Amino acid sequence: MTVTDSDAKDLGRLDDGPDWTFELLEQYLAEIDRVAKLYQLDTYPHQIEVITAEQMMDAYSSIGMPINYSHWSFGKKFIETEQRYKQGQQGLAYEIVINSNPCIAYLMEENTLTMQALVMAHASYGHNSFFKNNYLFRSWTDAGSIVDYLIFARNYIRQCEERYGVDEVEQLLDSSHALMNYGVDRYKRPQKISLEQEKARQESREAYLQSQVNTLWRTLPRREEETPAATEQRFPTEPQENLLYFMEKNAPLLEPWQREIMRIVRKSSQYFYPQKQTQVMNEGWATFWHYTLLNHLYDEGKVSERFMMEFLHSHTNVVFQPPYNSQWYSGINPYALGFAMFQDIKRICLSPTEEDKYWFPDIAGKDWLETLHFAMRDFKDESFISQFLSPKLMRDFRLFTVLDDDQKPYLEISAIHNEEGYRHIRHQLAAQYNLSHLEPNIQVWNVNLRGDRSLTLRYVPHNRIPLDIGYKEVLKHVHRLWGFGVVLEQQNEDGSIVLLDRCPGPAQG
Repeated sequence: MTVTDSDAKDLGRLDDGPDWTFELLEQYLAEIDRVAKLYQLDTYPHQIEVITAEQMMDAYSSIGMPINYSHWSFGKKFIETEQRYKQGQQGLAYEIVINSNPCIAYLMEENTLTMQALVMAHASYGHNSFFKNNYLFRSWTDAGSIVDYLIFARNYIRQCEERYGVDEVEQLLDSSHALMNYGVDRYKRPQKISLEQEKARQESREAYLQSQVNTLWRTLPRREEETPAATEQRFPTEPQENLLYFMEKNAPLLEPWQREIMRIVRKSSQYFYPQKQTQVMNEGWATFWHYTLLNHLYDEGKVSERFMMEFLHSHTNVVFQPPYNSQWYSGINPYALGFAMFQDIKRICLSPTEEDKYWFPDIAGKDWLETLHFAMRDFKDESFISQFLSPKLMRDFRLFTVLDDDQKPYLEISAIHNEEGYRHIRHQLAAQYNLSHLEPNIQVWNVNLRGDRSLTLRYVPHNRIPLDIGYKEVLKHVHRLWGFGVVLEQQNEDGSIVLLDRCPGPAQG
């Protein structure tokens, strides 16, 4: 028996396109919203914008923020993306979503109706609920002010370009961007961005910061024949991990407007820091919910088989995990791992095996929806994997560990599928999502206040991993911001200090 379009309407089935209209988008959004409420998804109000492929590339190239300030690196990434897209070497993101209140989702107008529905479920309900409820985003970001703050930042930088010259501003942004990963407070909660406070405090902050710097440097350099006092204290008294913040507050030669631009870069970097720690969870959560919500609509008879075939084709591509020996392998697909883990948590709650009861006694047989919301709210990638990765999932993904010890001339398969191996695999995989293991530990160690005013940075290797050779270029940017000599040291496991490099003398340009 064939169901005609008129029969489908009588059954309350939504039109399956493939072409979309704004009226159809509203109908799908209303149905998705209804089902999302059944699953207790708590979201910010959402705002959906439809943009062209070129606008999507532009937004994608400027770290997902279409209203960001201008910089040549964004244009470079736009050209690279455009060329790869036109040559068929990469596709485009179907959507971009902003952690804001209201939560803004950008849909590409070239999408089919099915893809628009998938994207609305994925972004406006999956990502949106994650942004609102995960503890890192609740603690470290203020979704209500980010859009206004970025507009303020863009206007301020544009004014600086008009007043001080594009080249001056561009060089400052170059150096600040080089240190963006070192403009983050990892262990203390930063102040949330507030546009009103930023505007109100801007002028007074500039004057105050400059007065503090002037007080700090109201010293005379010591003559070469003089010896430092034995009681002279080190500055700063404790190592500082936030290099951009330290430069902003203490660099001797920076003007107030330069400190403000560095502050803008630092605030932006801090805002995106939670996303770096939750990629597996965030994408897995959004993928789980677009899959669950649209399947729920299909079970209700709201969408057709044709709709589901296209949806499942796209979903399968998103969660595909190439094997380790495939030419397409580039690591573990965060969509695949995150989606599989949330699906697995649901399975453990609904149909636990004896193995599940042994490994997860606290959640086996419990309410799956409550458990999923708990996992989403209170974990980040590292702790999420450490807590919830099951032996079944390790077998499904065929996970094992390879020990690559720089002090041994061979590789060792150090964990296989037994209980000890499962625990080791879970521990090692979780460690791969620990940012402190991925980003070099470089801190401000000392400033020679009464001598040549040089800045000493100290690198502490993790597992004896040396710095990438690119550190030499980054050191030049540190030198430019500091204005005087910069020394980079390495502290080895035995406590010995090795000089890696130095940029002597006052910075030029």
